[in-house]
Amino acid sequence: MKADAVFEGGGIKGLAFLGAIERMEEAGYQWERIAGTSAGSIIATMLAAGFTGKEVSRLFLQFPFDQLERRKGICRIPYLGPWAGLTLYNGIYNLCTLEDWLNAHLRQIGKMTFGDLPKDRLKIVAADVTQNRMCILPDDLPQYGINPATFPLARAARLSCSIPFFFRPLCLQGNVIVDGAILSNYPIWIFDDKDQPRWPTFGFRLPGKSKDRTTSRLKGPLHLAVELVRTMMDGHDNRYIDKHSAARTIFIEGIEVGVTQFKLSTEEKQKLVALGRQSAEHFLAKWSFEQYIKMYRPRKKKMI
Repeated sequence: MKADAVFEGGGIKGLAFLGAIERMEEAGYQWERIAGTSAGSIIATMLAAGFTGKEVSRLFLQFPFDQLERRKGICRIPYLGPWAGLTLYNGIYNLCTLEDWLNAHLRQIGKMTFGDLPKDRLKIVAADVTQNRMCILPDDLPQYGINPATFPLARAARLSCSIPFFFRPLCLQGNVIVDGAILSNYPIWIFDDKDQPRWPTFGFRLPGKSKDRTTSRLKGPLHLAVELVRTMMDGHDNRYIDKHSAARTIFIEGIEVGVTQFKLSTEEKQKLVALGRQSAEHFLAKWSFEQYIKMYRPRKKKMI
């Protein structure tokens, strides 16, 4: 059965998507078009390239997430390092490790650029803070004078994952691009059109409150800036979602980690995956594409 998939951002919490994806694939669903924001863009990229849910899970659980919080170069200097990172690079940490890791696995299956994928197979949401607008990749690349066919998939995912202040952002023709979650953390609308859908679009979301960080004292303006972004991204989890979108969304409840809580034990990671699988199981028990069409997308009668 064909289906489209849209993955919300959520940092390390996105590990929960892995269990949900595996369960949906076991139910017979095959991904046709895939989209994602922030951490969801990494999973979307790997699925679009041809990895199965189980393969993505295996690779993700092997990834050293704690390396994402390792300061490099001048940022390693005590006290002054983070300020220097913000001043020189607009971010404390570097996403090179993630981009290199993703590139290495994509290279193994020969899917390195958007040109290696079928048209409209993958869409990644980022934010252009220079022009104050959403940036959908690869669709918007020509506006920056870039040929979408030659643009690296791993670079696109990295752009969407660049949490402001936390990770160093990259630029497209001088325009600063950051985490897509600040504008559209859950682009469930991205494959919708006026016609009745031939197959479902499933959304994967991470609602609910993250692990309480209110007991952590703010340690100055820099810590405040980072915490503001974390709060903003966590806050996306609780915003309103209409009935039409909710009906096709797998809500993964019970997550008790924060967006940037990268230092998780193997047991904690596996717990996230298990929560995703359980949530997908509950969703499938009540899902009916025919009922969804009847309630939310009935065929419009032609006017005579």
